[in-house]
Amino acid sequence: MLTMDKITIDNFEEKYIDPIEQRQIDKFVCDEMGRQIHRYIKGMSGSIEIMFKFEEKLKGLTIPEREDAIARYIDFNRKALDGLDFKIVLARAMANYCDTFNYLLTLVNDKRRMVYYLNRIKDKYVRYHEVFEENGKFGIKDHNGDVLLTAQYDFLRTVYTYVDDLAMMPIIAQKGKKMGLVLPDRKDTIFADFIYDDIWLRDEYPYFEARIGRRRGLIYGDGHFTED
Repeated sequence: MLTMDKITIDNFEEKYIDPIEQRQIDKFVCDEMGRQIHRYIKGMSGSIEIMFKFEEKLKGLTIPEREDAIARYIDFNRKALDGLDFKIVLARAMANYCDTFNYLLTLVNDKRRMVYYLNRIKDKYVRYHEVFEENGKFGIKDHNGDVLLTAQYDFLRTVYTYVDDLAMMPIIAQKGKKMGLVLPDRKDTIFADFIYDDIWLRDEYPYFEARIGRRRGLIYGDGHFTED
């Protein structure tokens, strides 16, 4: 006699979700998330050129690469999620996937499937890093617990600001009594040397203002300091 395996939390994805459906909905969710970032940039008074620049950077990526890129963008531009309803994102993705309205209603009214996909969206796009401490020093780990910055800094200030592309934003860090900028690239790359007495975040490019003694100026995109 043929028996059916009971669906559990552990085998739900394998037994219950159609892999073709999942792949296509992932794609349409990614398209919709890209559109939401587009709207966020526009809402922050970004130019058409800036929006095209963002979309051009996403265009050549695979779906998993685009998901990772958008998640990294959201991590450092968390206001991009303000007011965003993932249920609307999912419903639009499902609408693109379905070939009839009745089938769309079937998917949307399937609570178990909706919960599965909503959790999947959050797992893919809400991937926040965290600061950790080790032997009195601080570093940064990504959402998987992998080290982005090793624990060698006396102070770290994560930059949360509006940027208009997928550029990696430096982290404000302190070693001893001096401050600098480092990239969370798993290599502890120094973006601006540890020569500053203080560094502040600005709301527009160039994003960093710094002070060396009585000298004040701006740190530009290539890491160089220009005195006011």
